[in-house]
Order: sequence, then C-alpha cells, then structure tokens
Amino acid sequence: MNIAIISSIKDPASTNIKENLINNFDFNKLEEQFGNNHIFQSIINNTKIKLYTINSELIFIDDLDKNIDADVFIFISKHRAAEGRASLTCHAIGNFGKAEKGGKEKALCSSHSIFLKNMFIELNNNVKEPYEVTLEATHHGPYLEKPVLFVELGSNEKYWGDKIGGKIVAQSIINVIKKYNNNPNTIIKNSINKKNNEINFNNKNDSKIIINNNSMEKINKNNSNQTNNNLMNGNNNYESTFVIGGGHYNHVANKAMLKGNLAVGHICAKYNLENLDENLIKEAIGKIIPKPKFVLLDWKGLGKEKASILEILDKNNIEYRRSDKEF
Repeated sequence: MNIAIISSIKDPASTNIKENLINNFDFNKLEEQFGNNHIFQSIINNTKIKLYTINSELIFIDDLDKNIDADVFIFISKHRAAEGRASLTCHAIGNFGKAEKGGKEKALCSSHSIFLKNMFIELNNNVKEPYEVTLEATHHGPYLEKPVLFVELGSNEKYWGDKIGGKIVAQSIINVIKKYNNNPNTIIKNSINKKNNEINFNNKNDSKIIINNNSMEKINKNNSNQTNNNLMNGNNNYESTFVIGGGHYNHVANKAMLKGNLAVGHICAKYNLENLDENLIKEAIGKIIPKPKFVLLDWKGLGKEKASILEILDKNNIEYRRSDKEF
C-alpha cells in the first residue's frame, strides 16, 4: 500500500505537522522532487509513505492523484475558525453545493470511512489540553478520484505553529498507518471494489473535549481510551455510513465514530441540505469505501428538509437509521 501525505508551503500548520513527521519519525529525504521540493519517505512494514510539499493552496490542487501514485491521500492542513479554539479536526472532502473553496461543484471525493474513523480515534487518544477534537462535515476541495481525507490543526495562528499540536497530529497519522499494517489489504481491496461500483501524549487524568455543534461534551479519558482501543482492534466489524443533517461540527458523527462500530464516510450538514438531491445522495453513498448499507439521519438536525429527504430515501429504497434511536 502507498500513502501520500500532502503538505503546502503556504500553510503554517501544514509545515508544522510536516516538520514533526520528519523530525520525530523515520522519514528520509529522497533525491526525487515534486514541484522543486524534496520528497521524504518512510516505510512501515509493507506500507510506503511519501511526504510531498506543494507550492499552492491545498484546497485548489485538483487531480493531484493523476501526478502522484498512491492508494490514499492525507492532506495536513490548518483549520480556521472565528472562535480561535485549539482544535484538531479531520473530515472527508467535496462539495454538496458550489465550489467556493476548491474542488468541483456538487462533486464529492472518495472517502475511506474506516481510515477516517481510525484517524478520529487516534486524535482522541493522543489529544492534550487545550485541544478539542471533532469531525467536520464534508466540505471544500481539492477534487481527487482516490480516497482522501484532511487532518487539520487550528484554529488560529497561535495554534498553527504549536509544536505540541503538530506532534499530536503527526503521531496520530503514524499510529493509524501502523494499525493498517495489521490488515494491509483493507484499503487496496476496497479501492478495487469501488472501481467495480461495489459500492505518546496520553494523559490519564485529562478529559477529552469534543465539539458538539454549539456545545462541548466532555468524555472521561480513562473510559474512552479503553473503548477506543477496542474499536481500533475491530476494523473488520465496522459498518460504513453517510450522515445527513446536523451541524458542521457534527455531534451525531462524533458519537457514531467513538461509541460504536459505525464508520462515517461523508457528512452533509444541515446548511447543505437544500442542495442534497437524489443524485448527490447516491454519489455520497457510492463514494464511501466500503459502501454503506444505510444512511444515518441526524433526526433533530434535518430542519425543514426532513420530509423531502425521507421521500428521496423511500423512493430509492435506501435504508436509513435515526440518530435518536441509535444513541
């Protein structure tokens, strides 16, 4: 399996995470270059990891997978929010509406839900105060055909350059890759199926803080670490799903990822529901690897679009589950 980690010289958090990867893990500089920037490489068992640096903004580098050969792309990036909280986030990418921040209009990228789940769990396992961990809804570019996710450090200049935050993200990425070495065919096998349209920073006394829309839920770290480690060992039992509704910092998706065997691929937040038509629902399901057997509805976060979404799901015989019945 080949993994490409993508950094940008225009992104200070990206540079911070990249430097932590190079300085703290076994990355070697190659003679090979990309965009006049040296490529760094690490090999963990059978997994080849190449660390690339690009000269443009990360969200505007469409079709990068046509120039870089990899099975999975991990973009390391800054996270920006008006509140300026210390945040660690990860998410799938694509646009349910206009392509105002890169990518293509009404087009989603492939999302490997198990890889994303494990990344979210690792961020939670490694988090230190003052950082908060949350999933974000699917948004922005670039557009790629290969499975891709963003891992972000934020939410302002203070934290973009914070070496502790950068190392938490770097450590989490390496841990996820190491765990995939115990089951090295997972991503490659599912990527092939998709083509056929089959569709250490642990502090025992700390609590983790997960952003849940406009509030924060604290989860005792002692209990959650045990749960998370069990989840990480149960990759083969994960069920993919597509979350519809709720906030950008998605409370239901956070719960699904941490408190059960669900692996969330894409998330369509409430603010995008007016764009969510039959084609986009089918595309979201089809772009999640492994293919979901059902969608998960944030039942209290569907607003005025609830009836129309239920009509589409029923019309197309798409199974759905209600969040208020699941959690």
